[in-house]
Amino acid sequence: MTQTAEKTDLAQIGVVGLAVMGSNLARNFARNGNTVAVYNRSPEKTRALISEHGDEGTFIPSETVEDFVASLERPRKAIIMVQAGAATDAVINQLAEAMDEGDIIIDGGNALFTDTIRREKEVAAQGRHFVGAGISGGEEGALNGPSIMPGGPAESWETLGPILESIAANVDGTPCVTHIGPDGAGHFVKMVHNGIEYADMQVIGEAYQLLRYGVGMEPAEIAEVFREWNAGDLDSYLIEITAEVLAQKDPETGAPLVDVIVDAAGQKGTGRWTAISGLELGVPITGIAESVFARALSSATAQRAAAQEGQLPSGTIAELNVDKAEFVEDVRRALYAAKLIAYSQGFDEIKAGSEEFGWNVDPRDLATIWRGGCIIRAKFLDRIREAYDNNADLPALILDPYFKGELENLIDPWRRVVVAATQLGLPVPVFASSLSYYDSLRAERLPAALIQGQRDFFGAHTFKRVDREGTFHIEWSGDRSLTEM
Repeated sequence: MTQTAEKTDLAQIGVVGLAVMGSNLARNFARNGNTVAVYNRSPEKTRALISEHGDEGTFIPSETVEDFVASLERPRKAIIMVQAGAATDAVINQLAEAMDEGDIIIDGGNALFTDTIRREKEVAAQGRHFVGAGISGGEEGALNGPSIMPGGPAESWETLGPILESIAANVDGTPCVTHIGPDGAGHFVKMVHNGIEYADMQVIGEAYQLLRYGVGMEPAEIAEVFREWNAGDLDSYLIEITAEVLAQKDPETGAPLVDVIVDAAGQKGTGRWTAISGLELGVPITGIAESVFARALSSATAQRAAAQEGQLPSGTIAELNVDKAEFVEDVRRALYAAKLIAYSQGFDEIKAGSEEFGWNVDPRDLATIWRGGCIIRAKFLDRIREAYDNNADLPALILDPYFKGELENLIDPWRRVVVAATQLGLPVPVFASSLSYYDSLRAERLPAALIQGQRDFFGAHTFKRVDREGTFHIEWSGDRSLTEM
């Protein structure tokens, strides 16, 4: 039976925006014993939620913002689940005008963290609280338990904490939610989470490509390989669902579903934001950036078609003369290595962002709350948490003794896979760029010395020396003497 609270009752939490994500989140709150106020600009969606799912808990539906706000207990707490951008700003303004001092507006969408910083200041000036909360897990997570990354004032967390914990995923008795830091910290961390997700998905795709076209395996056979991998070190949500996708037949033709899907990957912006922020912060998130470029290139369908019609020369394409089982194992190990690099680079960016904006984000918290609910949940997140428990100031995640030991066993297969891909003419941008990043970290000398010499030649940008302190310049157009600046 549908349970709709009387208007004299008050809700502990409200949800604005009842598309699939918002609707599922509202249902999650209700299922876990919370009275939930619900509002959508189109009243039909509110009515549909109550009609179809009203028996899952107690809801208070409203058809105006004023009624919605009036149905919330104080301090009022309302989560916005609407389209990012102007729509979010419009709803924030409506709520802020109708709310009172101390009430809390939560943006649960994928907002750009700089927008969240701006919004937090604007809402705070009106005496209200604003929380940017990253929510990961997709539609299923919203309904059954997401990973939640709220930022905003610590005072807001004291009020929001218990109710968010009631709906979050739970691993080993620990809810997958914690206060990330002030203003835009929550949305920044969710943005980088999505960047890691981009790299993870791309390198899984590259592994599939190598198995399919390197040793001629069919999708159903590769699905079984991924199922086996998911029982070991690669145990993760994305590996799990990859096996499901590869095993799926097209209901209409009976062909492998992956063969009838157009090979042009979409994106909603969070991966691109991660790459841009990495550039702005000066953090080399090469694997993440290459995964964004790979999606962009896949979608450049007209350019790709022209290149194929023009038959760009391939050079000599070698046949892969290897033992199939050995190659599959090499790809598994290379995939593990590249995934570690993606996480390591993501944590580097979070550390840099935290320092830049004064957020004091604790990487151990992220490794904890990402173990359940979210898209990048993986077995080795426990190892990541241990790494930061042992040394909170790790220069890089892959410098942790455990991960260094893992990479010692992964590096040779990783190199063999990148070489094989090159010989086969198969693109592996994340495998290759991640390996170059790894080799750049371990290199005693990089060609940056030559680049500094070039910069000094054409722009008098100066350089530093290895043998003494100071800044120097060569008089390139004169007698080429050395000048200390």
